[in-house]
Amino acid sequence: MKEFRNEPVLDFTNPTNLRKQRAALERVRTQFGKEYPNIVGGKKLLTEAKTISRNPAHPNEVIGVFQKSGTEHAEQAINAALKAFESWKNVPPKQRAQYLFKAAREIRRRRFEINAWMISEVGKNYSEADADTCEAIDFLEFYGREMLRYGQPQPVTPVPGEANELFYIPLGVGIILPPWNFPFAILVGMTSAAIVTGNTVVLKPSSDSPMMGWLFADIMRSVGLPDGVLNFLVASGAEAGDYLVAHPKTRFVAFTGSMEVGLHINELAAKPQPGQIWIKRVIAEMGGKDAIIVDSQADLDAAVQGVVVSAFGFQGQKCSACSRAIVDRAIYKEFVAKLRDAVAALRIGPPEENFPVGPVVNERQKNTILRYIEIGKQEGKLLIGGNAIDDPSGGYYIEPTVFIDVKPDARIAQEEIFGPVLAVIKARDFDDALRIANGTIYGLTGSVYSRNRQKLERARVEFHVGNLYLNRKCTGALVGGHPFGGFNMSGTDSKAGGRDYLLLFLQAKSVSRKL
Repeated sequence: MKEFRNEPVLDFTNPTNLRKQRAALERVRTQFGKEYPNIVGGKKLLTEAKTISRNPAHPNEVIGVFQKSGTEHAEQAINAALKAFESWKNVPPKQRAQYLFKAAREIRRRRFEINAWMISEVGKNYSEADADTCEAIDFLEFYGREMLRYGQPQPVTPVPGEANELFYIPLGVGIILPPWNFPFAILVGMTSAAIVTGNTVVLKPSSDSPMMGWLFADIMRSVGLPDGVLNFLVASGAEAGDYLVAHPKTRFVAFTGSMEVGLHINELAAKPQPGQIWIKRVIAEMGGKDAIIVDSQADLDAAVQGVVVSAFGFQGQKCSACSRAIVDRAIYKEFVAKLRDAVAALRIGPPEENFPVGPVVNERQKNTILRYIEIGKQEGKLLIGGNAIDDPSGGYYIEPTVFIDVKPDARIAQEEIFGPVLAVIKARDFDDALRIANGTIYGLTGSVYSRNRQKLERARVEFHVGNLYLNRKCTGALVGGHPFGGFNMSGTDSKAGGRDYLLLFLQAKSVSRKL
């Protein structure tokens, strides 16, 4: 097998790629409004209540009609996964890995189509959508290879007179709760990791991006994954979601989303239910209040570019997004001037036309962001932006917004906004910058721009985040190269896309035989 390599992102300045993506968008548009069932144990299930997926750039456009399950179908999904687990757990690791490799090939074949659905359903531009699809391919290729490694005999210390071995076995039935912001990549990564390690799952996609879950379930069906291994359940989070997490037959929960929901899941899973015979495992990736430190000895142009891309890529709707720029006072004024010009140059418009900045995902998110902008007006000085955009199509557009002279303890410097809002904070020196950067309850990503190697080394040791980047942006972790996961209230530091990740879905069994 070839060594793992990241899937290259397409260049959309290439006319051929641009033409193919636009053609895929036109094809996808002809399929808007169709209804899609839940798939439980290989059977199609419909519910009375429905989940409507809408285009955030054109909210009157219905991407698709999905189901909205309650506890009855959630129970059926758990039982289907339990039944499938009895045979799936015994499928050899090499055979399980082949399903992932086949799925990766199928995603490559359907790449422009998948991008088109993502552009339409969550408002990503072409490059952001394609990077998401590439990451999904990477997770499949990487985790398939990792399972081959974990499926080999594991090293143990020889003991005279004994034949000893250690091997890994799956956990059982898992609940997969992915987010809407990386609606294909993270969903595929969490689900495929659980499946390739021999578990069976109930996949409950975000109600803002159910189409992306449907696409993956359809792809896994097309490559022959046995019925019941992956159960696709669009459902009410408050009703069915809590029911699935608390269920006594649930063995583990893999979640990516907000801190508040993650803590609720962790608390619910920690309480044993009647008939439960294990301690549930929770794999949680939660929020961030990520900072980029701009040192007095930084390349200012590179720092400004890194901050802008990190803060406003996909409208700031990334847990890794830069929401704080911590700038040394010696270069603060010059940085702010360059930053304003760079943000002013950002073009806002429909994602299907590949504008750099598109809509936020829904009206609720838009209103939350606008409330934080009003708070920001009381806590700092508005440099640029600060307004919703009156769009004829009703799209959920907000101007990229920057506040300067923000205090480190301000709400917009402490609370996750998850939108195109950046707080710029002045630091006295590098010591002060590090103190400010570490002064939140989170610890996901961070970045430092400096030409001073000693300062970079200090940051390497003292900047307390799970993913630290030096002289580059704080978004865009690559599978294999940047295992991803944060400290503190940013989650359980799962290191998705790393060599430790599959261990979270496995348990080790030691067997000793006397000779």
